[in-house]
Amino acid sequence: MSADLPIETDTRALLDRMGVDPALYTGGNMVSFSPVTGTQIASLPEDTPLTTGAAMGRAAQAFAAWRMVPAPRRGELVRLMGEELRAAKDDLGRLVSIEAGKSPSEGAGEVQEMIDICDFAVGLSRQLYGLTIATERPGHRMMETWHPLGVVGIITAFNFPVAPWAWNSTLALVCGDPVVWKPSEKTPLTALACNAILARAIARFGDAPEGLSQVLIGGPEVGAALVDDPRAALISATGSTAMGRIVGPRVAARFGRSILELGGNNAGIVCPSADLDMALRAVAFGAMGTAGQRCTTMRRLFVHDDIYDAFVPGLVKAYGSVSVGNPLTTNALVGPLVDESAWSGMQSALAEARAAGGTIHGGERVDVTGPQSFYARPALVEMPAQTGPVFRETFAPILYVMRYSDLDDAIAQHNDVGGGLSSSIFTRDLQDMETFLSASGSDCGIANVNIGTSGAEIGGAFGGEKETGGGRESGSDAWKSYMRRATNTINYSKDLPLAQGVTFDIS
Repeated sequence: MSADLPIETDTRALLDRMGVDPALYTGGNMVSFSPVTGTQIASLPEDTPLTTGAAMGRAAQAFAAWRMVPAPRRGELVRLMGEELRAAKDDLGRLVSIEAGKSPSEGAGEVQEMIDICDFAVGLSRQLYGLTIATERPGHRMMETWHPLGVVGIITAFNFPVAPWAWNSTLALVCGDPVVWKPSEKTPLTALACNAILARAIARFGDAPEGLSQVLIGGPEVGAALVDDPRAALISATGSTAMGRIVGPRVAARFGRSILELGGNNAGIVCPSADLDMALRAVAFGAMGTAGQRCTTMRRLFVHDDIYDAFVPGLVKAYGSVSVGNPLTTNALVGPLVDESAWSGMQSALAEARAAGGTIHGGERVDVTGPQSFYARPALVEMPAQTGPVFRETFAPILYVMRYSDLDDAIAQHNDVGGGLSSSIFTRDLQDMETFLSASGSDCGIANVNIGTSGAEIGGAFGGEKETGGGRESGSDAWKSYMRRATNTINYSKDLPLAQGVTFDIS
C-alpha cells in the first residue's frame, strides 16, 4: 500500500481486501481513530445488551452442534484459518499498525503469532488427552475425559489487538467451543478483519454451525452484558488490573470461569557478570518497543553498583538516539502513544518521579504528524529508591532504574509490586540465574535469563500471578481451561466393592 495514500483510504482498501462489509464500519456512532495521525478512520454501528444477548443465543446453539464434531475435524477449521491468515498477513499486519500504532515489523509479528498458534492448535486437536488412573477396586477402571466447555467470551485490549484473540479462539475452537469477541473500543477494525478472515476459513470448511464466531462492537455496557451472560461458560479478559477487579467477581458470582490477563509492572536485574552489550539491547527493546505499551514492557530495572556507571550511561545514550516517528512512512523504532490519555498519564508519572528525586532523561513530546497524535521520546528515570510511581504500571515508555548491591534484596524489591507477569535477569553466574528461577526468586508467571521481559512464544503458557490475574493462555496445557474434566469409573466385574473399604450390605 502506498505511503502517500490518506490513512482513511488506506484503511478502507485494507478492509475491503480482507472482506469486511463496509456497513460494519461506516455510518455508526462509535468513532475509530488512528493513533498514527489522530484522525478518524471509521464510524462503527454499536451493539447493545439486546444484540449481545442475541449473539449469545446463536453461540449457544452453535455449541450444541460444534461439541459433537470430532476434535481432529475441528482442528481442520483452524488449519484453514492459518492458511487464510498467511494469505492476509501483510494486510492485517498493516491494519494493526494503523489502528494500534505499531511498527510494520511488530504488526506483522503479531499476525505471525496468530499463524503460529493456529499450527499449535491443529496439533493439539489430536492431543486432548485424559489419564487412565490406578483404582483400588478390582475389576474396575478409572479414567478422566475432557469435554467441550461451552461458549467462550473474549475481551481484548488495544495494545495487542489480534494475537490474544487468536490464542483464545484457536484453542476454544479445537476444544469444541464457539467464541464471542468484544474487542477494545480503540481497535475494533482489526477485530472485524479477523472475523472476516475466519469467515473465509469457515466457508471453506463447509459445515460449521452458524454463530461459531461473532464480534461485538461497543463500550463497557456491551462488555458487561457479555460478562454477565450465564451462557458464557468462560470469559477470557485481557486488560488492566482495574478491569479485572470488575470482571473477575462478576463472573465468579454466577459460577462461571475466567481467564484474567491483566497488568504487569515488569522488571529486570542486571548482575555484575552480565554481558552488558546484550543486556543493553534487550532492555532497550523491552522498555521502548511498542512505545512502552506492552503488558510485558520492562518498566523497572535494578543495576548492580559495580556496573551501574558503566551500563546506565550507554542506556541513556540509546534513549536519546532512538528514532521516534510515523510507523507507516518511516523506519522509526518508536511509534505513537494510543491517545491523549496515555500521554497525560505518562507526564503525571514523570512529574511524580521528579518530585521523588528522580533524574529524568527524555519523556518530551515529539511532533510527528500534528497536534492530534501523541508521540513521546521514551523516558529513562534514575530513581534513588523504588518509591511512588515505580510501584505502579504506567502504560507508556517509562523505565525506572535503581541501584542494588545484594541480589536477594534486588529480588525482594523486584517482587514488591502488585503485578506478576514477566521478569528477567542478566547474568553469566549459574548461582544467580538459578536463584532467580527458584521458588525464592521471581514471583512472575514468566521468568527469563539473558533475554528481556518481552517476546513470549506461543509454545509456553502466557500469563502471570498476583494482580496479573493468574490466567494462562496460548501454549503448554492452557487448553484445559477451555474444557471440562470428568472422572469416570467403570465396573466390569460381577461384584460391587466400595472405595475406602466401606461396606453397605442390604441383603
